[in-house]
Amino acid sequence: MRRITRIATVGIASAALALSATACGGKKSSESSTSPSGTTKEASAAIAYDIGGRGDQSFNDAAFAGLGKAETELKLKGVEAEPTEGEGEADKVQRLTELARKGSNPVIGVGFAYAPAIKKVAPKFPDTTFGIIDDTSVTGPNIANLVFNEEQGSYLAGVAAAKVSKTGTVGFIGGVEVPLIKKFEAGFAQGVKDTNPNAKVLAQYLSQPPNFEGFAKPDLGKATAQGQLDAGADVIYAAAGLAGSGAIEAAATKGKWAIGVDSDQYNQAGLAKYKDRILTSVTKDVSDSVFNLIKSVKDGKPEIGEIRYGLDKDGVGLADSNPEYKKMTDVIAAVEKAKADIIAKKITVKTAP
Repeated sequence: MRRITRIATVGIASAALALSATACGGKKSSESSTSPSGTTKEASAAIAYDIGGRGDQSFNDAAFAGLGKAETELKLKGVEAEPTEGEGEADKVQRLTELARKGSNPVIGVGFAYAPAIKKVAPKFPDTTFGIIDDTSVTGPNIANLVFNEEQGSYLAGVAAAKVSKTGTVGFIGGVEVPLIKKFEAGFAQGVKDTNPNAKVLAQYLSQPPNFEGFAKPDLGKATAQGQLDAGADVIYAAAGLAGSGAIEAAATKGKWAIGVDSDQYNQAGLAKYKDRILTSVTKDVSDSVFNLIKSVKDGKPEIGEIRYGLDKDGVGLADSNPEYKKMTDVIAAVEKAKADIIAKKITVKTAP
């Protein structure tokens, strides 16, 4: 897999932390349009990472897993491009342009922050499919919007949190206060309150747009979680990308429960030290959404428009990897009932607090 940390004509620099750097590797391939023999280069698919880059143990890593699966099963080249710290829209435009110009198809922007860039770049490459995860604001004949019902998975997390909490106080930490992350908060708080009307939900955000550093600061996530723990919370749910790892560390260090997000964080190598205190994780099938889009392009029938993943399609859910969670039969029963009621439309989950 080809990982781009710098494209000379674009000026892309890696913003990944050491954890991300150690995760790279894999084979490198020529980026020329033809091989020395004159034959066309191998097909490639590209993903451009969101803030935090690969190695965040969460959102970006889930997208990477989908690209890796496509490279293995579909026999094509995977191309990755990292964000720069504090970058602007022009950087994203240049990054996507370069990936498309070099022949990758599809080109997938990981995160809603790519919406303005895809709106500008997609019309210039009508034969390239552009995917964007977590956004429906930008549309076009060659744009696929890969979106999820995060509020539904978060509702299940709220049910679990309320069932295991001994203090009746739980915490939610959002990376950046934007509508997408407020869906996580809304679902979680509703699940908590529907399970225990007397419970208290402490909700805090790490940054406000246009500052998106709240997705990339583990120390900030840790400090915020510590404050919630000091205020009596004994379960912490963070929807904060890389910053969420800091919240998990804080909860685990105090012997309290953490709930992961996007990926099954119990199984993330970078969080192995704290895994015993990761009760569960709200999963989004970002991996399969990336793989499915790449496969559709390879099959000559590219997905276009809104492709939504919810509980009904197992596009979101609650992980049960922790053996301690599996022993909590009353918690699992409550979660399964809530899941069935949401799918049956007996429960309508809010998308805003």
